[in-house]
Amino acid sequence: TYTTGTKSGEENKNTIESLYRLSVDIKKIRRLKEWVLLQDVTYVKEIAGILQEMGADETTVASILERCPEAILHTPAEINAQRALWHLVCQNKKQLIKLIEQFPESFFTTDYYENQKANILFFQELGLKNNIITRFLTSAPNIFYNPVEKNKNVMETLQRNYLSLGGSDANMRIWILKLLSQNPFILLNTPMTIQENLEFLQKNGFTDHEVLQLLSKLKGFIFQVTPTTMQKSMLFSKNVFKCSDQELKQLVLKCPALLYYSVPVLEERLEGLLKEGISVAQIRETPMVLELTTQIVQYRIKKLSALGYDIKSGTLESLNGTKKDFEVNYGKIQSKKERPIFNPVAPINIED
Repeated sequence: TYTTGTKSGEENKNTIESLYRLSVDIKKIRRLKEWVLLQDVTYVKEIAGILQEMGADETTVASILERCPEAILHTPAEINAQRALWHLVCQNKKQLIKLIEQFPESFFTTDYYENQKANILFFQELGLKNNIITRFLTSAPNIFYNPVEKNKNVMETLQRNYLSLGGSDANMRIWILKLLSQNPFILLNTPMTIQENLEFLQKNGFTDHEVLQLLSKLKGFIFQVTPTTMQKSMLFSKNVFKCSDQELKQLVLKCPALLYYSVPVLEERLEGLLKEGISVAQIRETPMVLELTTQIVQYRIKKLSALGYDIKSGTLESLNGTKKDFEVNYGKIQSKKERPIFNPVAPINIED
């Protein structure tokens, strides 16, 4: 028989033949997800047909099925429903098939269809642009698996706290949308976690305005830690920098990473800096350098040293920032070094 099924633990010959005709690398599927090939019922031709209708060529279809073979276990009705759902936020046919090829697992997860649909409509009502919702669907699909009521509760908790911390009604919507765009994973927290973390900051002497400042600077990542880990990180920083509670608070406002990173991470980064001959006093002056991994710091110091810039005696500002920020600083230092001291075409000063 062609369909042997899972009971005998043999591969479904119909499935294998259909995939073979589509030039799918069956060895790859055997290596990664062989269980798919053992299923009694599959919809290889139908799913391939839907993808082709959507504009996928043969190579794209094969690539999608190799990366996400479980796609063939879904019924055509389920995939057509998913297609209509994604069309709500991505109407460009070409762009949609490109997204499916890049993120097939996100597209072929159909178990939460009702939640996905309700959440897409909720995000649209909130005012999130379709391109941002599309980004969420591909990079943070699990936020759509929550019942919409759960996501609404988290958003209401954030809005309520924003207002109680002194934020204005006029700015609230913009603030919420920005926070959500920067870090959609906030929605995976519970309203209780959010409340506890904000209360921890207030108990540690941060004013309402400062708490709002931290929330914006940390892009909502503050909700992915616990009061216990924040307490440990703050205590570690206080001991390292030998500072008072007030001084520590200023350091945290300057560099929120001191609050967000765990003690082992801070310890490793601090040791990396000290090994490069950088002093604790320099780090205290520019704590933002702790936001960088040890590898990035070593790479940047090496590049600056090649220009004759001594990081031990100077400021750490030149190490800071994003890759783009660093390249700009590096370029300035480089051009300063290459600039001639004497300009032969400059007008001569008579007094000289």
